[in-house]
Amino acid sequence: MARIHEVAQAAGVSISTVSYALSGKRPVAAETRRRVQEAAQALDYRPNAGARMLAGTRTHILAVTEPLRADTHAPTHMAFVLATAVAARREDCDVLLLTDEQASTGMHRVASSGLVDGIIVLDVAPDDERVDLARRISTPSVFVGVPDDNEGLLCVDLDFEGAAALAVDRLVAAGHRHLGLIGQPPGAYELSNFPPRVRDGFRRAIEEHDVDGEFRMLTGPGRPDAQSRRAAAELLDDGVTGILLHCNDEAHSGVLAEIAARGLEVPRDVSVVSVGSTFDTAAFAVPLSAIPLVPQESCDAAVELTMKCLAGEAPEPGVRLIPPRFVDHGSVSAGPAGLRPGSSRASS
Repeated sequence: MARIHEVAQAAGVSISTVSYALSGKRPVAAETRRRVQEAAQALDYRPNAGARMLAGTRTHILAVTEPLRADTHAPTHMAFVLATAVAARREDCDVLLLTDEQASTGMHRVASSGLVDGIIVLDVAPDDERVDLARRISTPSVFVGVPDDNEGLLCVDLDFEGAAALAVDRLVAAGHRHLGLIGQPPGAYELSNFPPRVRDGFRRAIEEHDVDGEFRMLTGPGRPDAQSRRAAAELLDDGVTGILLHCNDEAHSGVLAEIAARGLEVPRDVSVVSVGSTFDTAAFAVPLSAIPLVPQESCDAAVELTMKCLAGEAPEPGVRLIPPRFVDHGSVSAGPAGLRPGSSRASS
């Protein structure tokens, strides 16, 4: 990569003129600015981040704050980090990954140093410590997720409540009157914003349809597939014929294993819908219909909002929800013969 004196020599100007022309710190004649810009482009010259910060201009770096905890499901979270990096590169920005478990620490550090142009906030908790900080700092911050207190923030995410409702709609339309939701471990409902939204969307939807509904979390000893088998066994013993899955891929496999072990088939005997999955649900031994969570959609929107902030467009604060869509892989069909409408409300 070229140095600034090489650009100055190619453009026939002084080093300080190159600095002024590229930073905009002082006026430079249009023709001179054009020569400098053409020389910089031809030589692939890029000012270093420190120089840009001293000049008060953009660093072309976005911070991604993604606290990594012991219970973090790495494949899902890293999918969002990668999606953010891809979106940032399209805007000629690099990504600085902040993995501090105390999430606000790294966020405060980069904001106070002026190292980054903007901050993308991932793995948002319902009561997220980064909310107050985002309101105090001048660095534009966009949340991929919806904290409980989101007043004045820029947030983007899948409509998880709508996703759960869409799954219930599909199952009820197929004739199922007793549904079950298998969710995540208990800690996820305290540390992440989206599991409670799926749970609450499920509960509201079964009430609106006046059908029976049961909710199970992954609890107890053993791996996720063993835990989900136990949860599926409880639901099937209770007469559930339509199951929503909001858990990881191992847990999905456990549910399918329990169904098969009982001599049942999907969708002949039991219909199954995956909600908010980031993995390919068509790759299971029994392909599962899904309402997917696509990291690139959320992260593209978050980076776009950040770029608008940097361009001075000041997007209106608020929550922007991505509409859910049903991807049919054939795992939903009419319930077993003799199925009758339920009469009771949801249980938890």
